[in-house]
Amino acid sequence: MTDLVDDGGIVSPARAAIGDAVRARLDRNPMVSRIDSPHLEIYGRQDFLSREETAGLRALIDADAKPSTLFSGSANADYRTSHSCNLIPWEPLVKTVSDRICALTGLSPENGESLQGQRYTPGQEYKVHCDYFPVTASYWPAMLKTGGQRCWTAMIYLSAVEAGGETHFPRCEFMVPPVEGMILIWNNLDREGAPNPFSLHAARPVESGTKYVVTKWFRERRWTA
Repeated sequence: MTDLVDDGGIVSPARAAIGDAVRARLDRNPMVSRIDSPHLEIYGRQDFLSREETAGLRALIDADAKPSTLFSGSANADYRTSHSCNLIPWEPLVKTVSDRICALTGLSPENGESLQGQRYTPGQEYKVHCDYFPVTASYWPAMLKTGGQRCWTAMIYLSAVEAGGETHFPRCEFMVPPVEGMILIWNNLDREGAPNPFSLHAARPVESGTKYVVTKWFRERRWTA
């Protein structure tokens, strides 16, 4: 069976099979809880990282973070106001965390993008966006050549926040507040392997404190930088 739209992101049995495998793995893990949402496959696990590990990652982010940019290259300064950086893959702590995410999800390390760190100070946010690649976007042909569609997102909170900073899924009508060490994992595609608009999400503005996260995105095939 082949994709119905020539790898264009509408329906893909290959991507659907990835979703089936990850879903089955997470559903049978007693340490993982599924968040009740009829339109989005999203899971969480508390204490995925220790306090020593979260502190170490925060230090790495502080050392290299620069003003965040949008994937599309847009210069809209108000849309994403955090600081971020791609962490060095062979740094021991970064490799340990990346390998742990792969072990939890069953996704291949070859399909995972570099672990990205993000820092949000009061007033900073990332407005509603998708992690999958819209196939009408100008950069889609390049993404198709470097691993294809983004299937799953794994995001770990590295700090608690005194107020604000929730991850908001507006079309699903729920938010997840930052809890240090907790990982969120969600499928950016639906069960047919097509981009799922219910996966749209936002980093709500931090009101008090500093929010740190690391995010790892997984492609449908081997990722090449």
